[in-house]
Amino acid sequence: MAGVRLAVLDIGSNSVHLLVVDAHVGAPPLPATSHKEVLRLAEYLKDDGSISTYGQNRLVEFVAASIDIAEDQGSEQILAFATSAIRSAPNGDETIDRIRQETGVALNVMSGEDEARVTFLAVRRWFGWSAGSILLMDIGGGSLELASGRDEYPDAAVSLPLGAGRMHRDFLHADMPSSGDVDSLRKYARHTIGRIAGEINRVGKPDRMVGSSKTFRSLARIGGAAPSGAGMFVPRELKRKDMSGIIDELVSRTPAQREALPGVSAARSGQVLAGAFVAEAAMTIFDVSSLHISPWALREGIIMRQLDLLDSSEVLSPTRRRIGALPKPALTIPSNGGAQAEAAAKAAAAAPDADSTAPPAPVTSEPTPTTTTTPPTTTTPPTTPTSAPTAGK
Repeated sequence: MAGVRLAVLDIGSNSVHLLVVDAHVGAPPLPATSHKEVLRLAEYLKDDGSISTYGQNRLVEFVAASIDIAEDQGSEQILAFATSAIRSAPNGDETIDRIRQETGVALNVMSGEDEARVTFLAVRRWFGWSAGSILLMDIGGGSLELASGRDEYPDAAVSLPLGAGRMHRDFLHADMPSSGDVDSLRKYARHTIGRIAGEINRVGKPDRMVGSSKTFRSLARIGGAAPSGAGMFVPRELKRKDMSGIIDELVSRTPAQREALPGVSAARSGQVLAGAFVAEAAMTIFDVSSLHISPWALREGIIMRQLDLLDSSEVLSPTRRRIGALPKPALTIPSNGGAQAEAAAKAAAAAPDADSTAPPAPVTSEPTPTTTTTPPTTTTPPTTPTSAPTAGK
């Protein structure tokens, strides 16, 4: 199958990211260009959690600019999706409608569970089957995704409102948070994760524990992991024994001072501390001594899922070995509106055989092969954002 150039537009709680890739079935997506802007949608929420007019304006401007970039780069389709920020907003549907009316882009909002499942698919493809059963943790701006299983899609997937941006906004109100604020955040994170721990643990003990997302990459970098410049194929880990020192380092600095730490950007210098408390809670409750850091996450999972759908459109026909005349049709089980095929089969079976009075043919040394057809088993995948052609296509 020929490759396709895809544009993936990811509207998150902290940033909005356009990634244009050259994608081929059976091969990793090759990034062509990237366009990113830190919007911090959480800062444009009203008291009731709805997105302000200014926040909507910023979103529309970025989406429109992303279409221009995608078209300039020769993208054939745009896969546009949003996660926690718009999913949780009371006026999320209104925001989606406005984006579609003013830009032509159909924005798909993923449920938290689907977000966890598709991220798990990306992680499975990255680490492969030899990783065995995987426990995944992904800390976004608005939510924490947890998933566990040994197949391409997890046996258990959960989304919790424990994103780094959300926790920073709700609990850490000062540049140098008080011990009371820290204790409140720690207690809330552990209680929230603890309530659903059984759903994940029922799957069984994982062979490999994985962390994805910018928060885990930043924490691993502070803990001594290789910088991004070393390449995506360099193994990176975040160890639980290092979390205490990492948190102490973050707590002792203002957001501006945290920017001097490796792996911490100005855009995330405030929320990285909140993310560290959530990571610590999750690693403690699930008894994770070390997390392998995955460079692939939700965006790559969306691309993998889209390629799977494109690949599944190919139709395979079985070969047939013909020896002499074809036998009368056997009992046919109709499928997908096969009433006509069933009627034809019954008519053929009832028709008189022109050679019925002839003596039976001698048995040859080569028996006639018997073909058994087994209906395929269909597994329903998680909801995947629909793709929209770029404007002007």
